[in-house]
Amino acid sequence: MPEGNTVWLTARTLRSALAGHQLTTAELRVAELATIDLRGHTVTEVIPRGKHLLIRFDNFLTLHSHLRMDGKWRVQPAGLSVHDPHDHVRIILRNATRTAIGDRIHDTALIPTTAENTVVGHLGPDLLGPDWDAEEATRRIMADPARSVAEALLDQRNLAGAGNVYKAEACFLRGLSPWTPVGDVSSIAGLVDVVHRLLGANRERYDHVTTGDARSGQRTWVYDRAGKSCRRCGAPIQVAWQGETEQARVSYWCANCQPGPGP
Repeated sequence: MPEGNTVWLTARTLRSALAGHQLTTAELRVAELATIDLRGHTVTEVIPRGKHLLIRFDNFLTLHSHLRMDGKWRVQPAGLSVHDPHDHVRIILRNATRTAIGDRIHDTALIPTTAENTVVGHLGPDLLGPDWDAEEATRRIMADPARSVAEALLDQRNLAGAGNVYKAEACFLRGLSPWTPVGDVSSIAGLVDVVHRLLGANRERYDHVTTGDARSGQRTWVYDRAGKSCRRCGAPIQVAWQGETEQARVSYWCANCQPGPGP
């Protein structure tokens, strides 16, 4: 699933291509929206909210979408045809100069702009938002002291935008086993600060660099490095599923650098 920095950059790209321009084409290839015609309306803003995207129009409607595991947006010149050999395109928004194409976009809904809270109101403070509130994110995480710290970081109701990459890397940088109960962490505020700084450092890139080394194979400390040597101590990086069955995610960690409970 794309991390918050990917969604933030996607919103910026869409904003540059669409905002302030009148739509000449607006195809919503979703059954419940297929008959809605947005042609002639102007995109006023594109807002990222955690991992959600909100495209606002001058008729006071908002198009909501989520990338989930496989969704993506691409932008191309308006004169080019839309290439969709696998029938993955769900949204096409075109103006006089640019075309925005949503491939495998999920949770698409057209709602009144005043009702955006119905789709994003449950989210915690946005790690890359202008109203980021570290104290509120810390408070929300600490409200469930028995929960594992990794699951708490992934819960978008606590803080919006962190995914599996930043969960794993933040736990490593703070020396915490992903299975450590929130109540046993000496400083949740410090952990939240690390996650915030990691996303901030990556907001201008689509990939994720947490080590400071952007070379291929050198970008992360533990994420996606199962069986490889820890960059600090040389011990093999561990991997295991973590969480409830329907929401389980893979966790990576170094048992030597991140002592504590395991799976």
